[in-house]
Amino acid sequence: MPLTDGHLEHLRAYRPEIPVPDDFDAFWTDTLSGARALAAPPVLGPPDPSFPELIVQDLTFSGFGGEPIKGWVVRPRSSESAATPAVVEFIGYNGGRGLPAERLHWAASGYVHVVMDTRGQGSGWGNGGHTPDPHGSGPAPEGYMTRGIDAPENYYYRRVFTDAARLIEDVAALPFVDARRIAVAGASQGGGIALAAAGLCGDRIAAVMPDVPFLCDFRHSAESTPAAPFTEIVRYLAVHRSAVESVFRTLSYFDGALMASRATAPAIFSVALMDDIVLPSSVFAAFNSYGSIDREIEVYAFNGHEGGQLHQWVRQRRWLAERFPREIARPI
Repeated sequence: MPLTDGHLEHLRAYRPEIPVPDDFDAFWTDTLSGARALAAPPVLGPPDPSFPELIVQDLTFSGFGGEPIKGWVVRPRSSESAATPAVVEFIGYNGGRGLPAERLHWAASGYVHVVMDTRGQGSGWGNGGHTPDPHGSGPAPEGYMTRGIDAPENYYYRRVFTDAARLIEDVAALPFVDARRIAVAGASQGGGIALAAAGLCGDRIAAVMPDVPFLCDFRHSAESTPAAPFTEIVRYLAVHRSAVESVFRTLSYFDGALMASRATAPAIFSVALMDDIVLPSSVFAAFNSYGSIDREIEVYAFNGHEGGQLHQWVRQRRWLAERFPREIARPI
């Protein structure tokens, strides 16, 4: 598999000019305010007795429009006596929250681990999702990339990004979470959602770990990426020929590179130079525009979209331990 997007020296200097809508910040302020006004308190189910060494609970919280979103909370038993740092994870494209046993590594490392189900997704791989998206869409090809793409107010990822921001707010209020030490993480689509949460939630987030993040540098990605899901936009515009400018205007409100520019927490990214699903240049567009100088990127020169997999998680765990030292844990 060849390099998909040029050599590393070029990528490290890649800073595309992505138009910022004049009302970008107002759009998101109004969107989040509307969701908060309709929110109900989060609900945690009873602990699952099949995990005696951990506390595993079903989570329901209010996302966009006050709509119920599912998740998992998996945490060490030590969190019953001391407020504990949290890692909030978002899932890759068309995966769902699955089963809690799939993701025990953060809790086993001493963190409260919160996994968000992605509304409407969860039937493409893994073990399923449990959150419907009760909103319709105009004409769209298969997939999620063009649902509601006729206007920012209607776009699918407006709802998903709002769900993510609302989840951070609710996690910060959980009694067993140290609200000063909340990290966001995710691979591919999950990495793009993590960047959105970081950009929208400001100082509520203390660390950001986007792994081969999707949903960045939309126009270049749609024009140049050979593989799905960005090709969903190509198929849409091949039919809706007069909609090019309006489509990319809509997408600019959700571009991970613009979201990254609003983020302020320390960050560790990853990129794979042979990735034909998320172009390395789109990852560097977000990395190079990121709003904190406290950022680094792991480069996997001979990998595709799988990136570093558990090797990257080991790197994240070391990096996060440096920022969330255990000795400052406080009693509940």
